[in-house]
Amino acid sequence: MSVRKGFCDLGFAKLDTDRKRRKGFAEVVYSPGKDKKHLKKIAQKIINLKEDLLLTKLDKETFSFLNKSIPVLRYNPLAKIGYFLAKPKKSFKGRVLVISAGTSDIAIAEEASQTLEVMGNRVDKLYDVGVAGVHRLMSNVNKIKKAKVIIVVAGMEGALASLVSGLAKSPVIAVPTSCGYGSSFSGLAALLSMLNGCSPGVTVVNIDNGFGAGYFASLINNTPR
Repeated sequence: MSVRKGFCDLGFAKLDTDRKRRKGFAEVVYSPGKDKKHLKKIAQKIINLKEDLLLTKLDKETFSFLNKSIPVLRYNPLAKIGYFLAKPKKSFKGRVLVISAGTSDIAIAEEASQTLEVMGNRVDKLYDVGVAGVHRLMSNVNKIKKAKVIIVVAGMEGALASLVSGLAKSPVIAVPTSCGYGSSFSGLAALLSMLNGCSPGVTVVNIDNGFGAGYFASLINNTPR
């Protein structure tokens, strides 16, 4: 194993040890497709460097394998996130509101929420308030108005992001999900709806990318305004 400026060479992977200085958080590990033993060595190295660890899209079987060697690793099974905090974090002042259209979208909303919490954000959750029963959303307008940044997670036609943006002064991060029937094309319909929304102040991440939304929201929340 060789160590060079800015990264650690594990042979099969080159761990970016400069990520926290540049981005405010250590390198995050995308779990699918990685050999379990490689994943274990990466996780152990990050912990040994006294960095926070975040493993995304981590299935329960792989977590159980890792947890045998890394008992400090924690797991959110709904979000499919494994994590370890090197030390307690001081929460950012602003609050991030995570909204899901339906209960089928909650897993991706939880991925965003868990990412935010690991990165030191105060998170409020508002689940199952989609446009099919818009009164559920409208009874929570005060939460929408108070949030510094909002994440909206929705499948089907993805209409919720535009509606929320029309009610909010804060930036909205839209997350299309793969929830929906055949013509939703595994989230493509929701993605295109969100990209074509008429309400300003909305940015869109990729389908089912709760982590990306949470990371971006954390950057916004950590920026003074």
